[in-house]
Amino acid sequence: MTEAGAANEDDRGFQLSPLDFDRLARFVNGHTGIRLPPVKRAMVEGRLRRRVRALGFADFGAYCAYVFKENGLAQEGEFIIDAITTNKTDFFREPDHFRLLERMVLPQLALEGRIGFAEPLLMWSAAASIGAEAYSLAIVAAEFAERHRGFRYSVLATDISTEVLVKAATAIFPDEMVEAVPLPLRQRYTMRSRDRSQAETRIVPELRRQVCFARQNLNDPVYAVPRPVHVTFCRNVLIYFEKQMQQAVVSRICDCLAPGGYLFLGHSETITGFALPLRQVAPTVFLRL
Repeated sequence: MTEAGAANEDDRGFQLSPLDFDRLARFVNGHTGIRLPPVKRAMVEGRLRRRVRALGFADFGAYCAYVFKENGLAQEGEFIIDAITTNKTDFFREPDHFRLLERMVLPQLALEGRIGFAEPLLMWSAAASIGAEAYSLAIVAAEFAERHRGFRYSVLATDISTEVLVKAATAIFPDEMVEAVPLPLRQRYTMRSRDRSQAETRIVPELRRQVCFARQNLNDPVYAVPRPVHVTFCRNVLIYFEKQMQQAVVSRICDCLAPGGYLFLGHSETITGFALPLRQVAPTVFLRL
């Protein structure tokens, strides 16, 4: 038998029973609001299999018995959340939003509303993953500050996963990921590793100082976010929640947003029918009333 064949045979013993998957899915949903329908079972198996083996359990059944019957949740709960949450991100993902931020939102807030002069303009990247969105926001704001003397800003990046936040704070990314940043901006705001065999790029210190990171569960009843927030990017997150949870999350975000502030959602997300103090001003972009 080939090594690959042996590995596949071995993996068959590491499959979640419907009962154990349901236990994990209910825990994740109760803690984060994220839905895990049965079609996600293979994904959950793949993300947890290495952990189960590393801890020395014979199979998923033994691991789940430890987690849910032997008080293992206190140790494993955060790891399970880190493993299950999706952390897809890119620099300048959905670029229309960043163009709108540059050409309409920042001029309106800063030049008309004078926000960012007496006190910093605060932007919030909710569900920030490893930080590409937060640093993209910082780049746009830094460019605006270059053109408007005295403008100040800060970016708050939050996520439920402590693992990705630690990575985000390093501001080190694979070279191919940073290629999405336009070349002139890349030359100003990134620096290549001196060891070219590493194929890594880091955000420059001046920009890193404008971004701070904190853990925030969007399922919490109140968000520990500084107020007022002037721009919030909460994109491609609502799709993982049920409708009731979606409305609750956006309502809490509105509580953090200053009147006249802006909320950006993902292009595949909708809040149609929700009773919220928001007015749509562009596709998936909303003004806080």
